[in-house]
Formats: sequence, C-alpha cells, structure tokens
Amino acid sequence: MPDSLIEQERLRNKIKLVLKVNYVASAIAITFGLVCFFLLDIKEIIPYVLVIFGSLNFINIQFFKLKKNLTLTYNISSILALISALTITLYSGGIHSPFIFMLAIIVFAAYLNTQRNGQVYLNFIFVLVLLIFTQSFPELSFTENVIPTEYRNVFSLISILFSLYLLGNIFGKVLLKTHNSLYTSKKELTIQMYEKEMLLKEVHHRVKNNLQTVSSLLSLQSRSVTERKMKELLKSTQNRVISMAMVHEMLYMRKDISQIEYKSYVQELSEYLIRSIKGLDSKVNLKIDIPDIKLGIDTAIPLGLLINEAVTNALKYGFTDDEEGEIYIALKQELDKQYTLNIGDNGVGFPDTINYKNTKSLGLKLIYNLTRQLKGTIQKDNSKKGTNYIIKFQEVKQQLSPVA
Repeated sequence: MPDSLIEQERLRNKIKLVLKVNYVASAIAITFGLVCFFLLDIKEIIPYVLVIFGSLNFINIQFFKLKKNLTLTYNISSILALISALTITLYSGGIHSPFIFMLAIIVFAAYLNTQRNGQVYLNFIFVLVLLIFTQSFPELSFTENVIPTEYRNVFSLISILFSLYLLGNIFGKVLLKTHNSLYTSKKELTIQMYEKEMLLKEVHHRVKNNLQTVSSLLSLQSRSVTERKMKELLKSTQNRVISMAMVHEMLYMRKDISQIEYKSYVQELSEYLIRSIKGLDSKVNLKIDIPDIKLGIDTAIPLGLLINEAVTNALKYGFTDDEEGEIYIALKQELDKQYTLNIGDNGVGFPDTINYKNTKSLGLKLIYNLTRQLKGTIQKDNSKKGTNYIIKFQEVKQQLSPVA
C-alpha cells in the first residue's frame, strides 16, 4: 500500500513537471518567434520553427488531457524540441550558436523522465553535436546563418535567457522542491523508525520480563512439590519458558532487533541447560559448530525450543549420573534460506521401535511437532552412537494481514 501511494505521488509530480515545462516552453517559443520576425528582422526558418514548435507542443498538451498517456506526450514533446533546437542551431551559427544549449536541456529533461530515456537522448545528441560541428567546415556545410549581423548579439542574449529560464526557474525549482520534500520525508521516516524500534525493544524487554516471571513462579511451585516426576515436569516447562525468554532478551540487547545471532543464543541456552540439569561439575562437553547465521524471531523461537528438547533429552536420558559425554549441535545454511541442523549426543540412545507416535515423552513429540512448524523434515541418524538427528528446515516468515 505505501509503495502504491509513493508511485502515485511520483507520477503526479512527473505529470506536473512535464506539463509545466511544455506550457512555458510553448509560450516562450511563440513569443521568441514573434520577436525574431518583427523585431530582429529574421525572416527565414527560425521564427517559423519557433512558432510551429510552440503551437504543436501546445496541441500535444491538450492531447495528453484527453488520452492521459504521459510517455507518448513526453516523447512527442522531446522529438519536437529536438528537431526545432537542431534546426535553429544549424541556421543560427552552428557550433557557435548559443541555442545549442537547448540540446543539453533536452538531455536533462530526458534524465528527469527516466534514466533509460536520458541515456538514449544523450547518445543521440552526441551524434547531432558532431553533425553540427561539421557545418563549421565550408566544404561540408549545407546551412547558413540566417540571422542579420546586427541582431546576432541580441539573438544570443534571448537564446541564453530562454535556456537559463527553463533550466533555473523550471527544472531548478522543481528539483529543489523535490529534494527538500525527500529530505523532509526521510527525516520523518527516520524519526518514526527510531520510535518504532524503541517501542519494539520495549516490547521484547517486557515479554522477556514476563517470561522470567513465569519461570520464577514455576521454580517456586517446584519447591513445594515432593513428587519427582511432577518436579521434573515443572523444571522442563521452566526451561522451555527460559529458552523463549532468551530470544527476546537478545533481540532487546541487539542493535538489529529483527534478527539474533544464533550461535551465541545456542551456546548460552545449551550451557544453561547443562548447568540446570547436570550441575556445575558436569562432565558433558558441548560442541557447537554454527557460522555467522542470523535468524528472525519466527524461526528462532521454535528452533530454540527444538534444541532445548533435544539437549534436555540427551542430558536426562543419554548420560546417566556423572557419566562423561558430548552434545553436538551444528547448523549450516543451504541455498534459498534452507537450513540443516545436526544435533545429537554420544550417550546410550534409544531403540528404533520408539518414536514420537508411540512414546509418552513430551520432549520427543515436541521435536517432531516443532520440525513441522519450521516446514522441515527430521531424520534419525543411526550411523552414530547415541541419539542424533538431521533436521532440514526453512526460515519462517510471519505473514501480516493487510490493514483494511
């Protein structure tokens, strides 16, 4: 929606510029033609070309009001201006004619229309200037200066004033106004973006605080529970809450609040789980192989929960008591926002007869459900000791509903 409004505004500005230039150029050309004929005693070619250009260009403007085809109107005006400027330049001194600057203004106007048009007209006018230069050689000349000698300086003055007025008063004003408008818009957008960024940071901070509050409540609740299974259930739930809180905390602390650096997140989460489940004297080593990968919140949270479940299962069931072991987590980016996660341990493992469909383990079910949420596939790697998974998934982009 914003892009559409910007494009409409750009089109309106372009139409306004084209019409203004054409109106002014037509009026000045006709006036200049009459001055040449009646006051400067120029009776050949030049006054007729100026009047005809002004008249045809004015008709072209009226044609645009009927057809609303800006590209056609612009090209007709440019071709008329090009033919007229070339003709007047050839018959008013060739390469020495001050009217030759009108060719440069045509190139300038073409670039304001589109870069492609500007390049086309620039290349073409380069060729025309070379043609005009050939007229300075008597043996190649096929034109003559039709301006009376006594009026050539006056003609030069009017030609330069004509060019300056178009370039300065029309194009210059429009460009300055556009520049100021863009600067003002950029300034307003920068302020709005900063305010929204601060607001989002505050949201992440509050969500993190709320999740930490839930974690604290679960911790307090677990202290009053004596049954081991219930205590473990509350602790597992607390760890899941903390894994989500860590994402919001990292987004709050980062300058770029749209993504988090995933290696530091996985490192912090895994080390917390090892301390939480195995204690400070744990003999479980952590091996992480994650390059500089940044993920958005819609991918980071479900993937973090998945890693939380896999690491928790490894710590609880893969290694008994104070047994030594290793947990391995590797994440690499494939083509087209596709990722591969290798996660596992070298513990005791579990039989292939047990799967997420027939197990009562919530952790195993969550691993498979979260893989589906990431639009991925999961495969158990039986070539290694322990429990190892190969998970292929893609980055999730949350689609926002359009505002009515």
